[in-house]
Amino acid sequence: MSWWVAHAERALSEDVPAPPDAVRDFYADLDNIGLVHPLIVSVRATSRTQTPGGYLQSYRVVDRVPLGPFSIRITYRARLRVFADGDVLTEADQSPGVRLRGRVSFTPIEGGTRITERIRIAAPRPLAAITTREAVKAHAAMLAGIRRHFEPA
Repeated sequence: MSWWVAHAERALSEDVPAPPDAVRDFYADLDNIGLVHPLIVSVRATSRTQTPGGYLQSYRVVDRVPLGPFSIRITYRARLRVFADGDVLTEADQSPGVRLRGRVSFTPIEGGTRITERIRIAAPRPLAAITTREAVKAHAAMLAGIRRHFEPA
C-alpha cells in the first residue's frame, strides 16, 4: 500500500418494495442505473463475457462530477460481475487513480428487498475526502432512486 492512496469503506442500504429478483435484474443493467444515479450522463455497453455461473459486463460511463460551483465530465470504465444468483460485484476505475469496488446484496424482507451496497474507495490523498463524500452521496441517491422506481405510482 502506498501512502499516496487513501482508502475508505462504506455500506449503504435501501428498502425497495419489489421482489429481490426484480431489484437485482434492474440493478444489474447499468442502463437502468443511468436513470437513477445522479452523476451519470451516459452509459455505453462495451463488452459482455460469459463466465462460469454468470457474466461480466463492461461499460463506458460518462459522469458529471461536481467541483464546487462547477462540474467536470469524467469518462471511465465500469464492470459488473453478475452471477446466476446472489450478490453483484462492481468495479469503476476513474482517472486519476480513483477505484471503487462494490458488493451489492439483495435480501428479501417483508414487503420487498433490502438492497445493500458495500463500497471500497481508493483515491489519491488530495482527492480522497471529496471522492468519498461524493461517491457516498451519489450512491445513496441511486439506491433511493431504485426504491422510487419500484414504488407504486
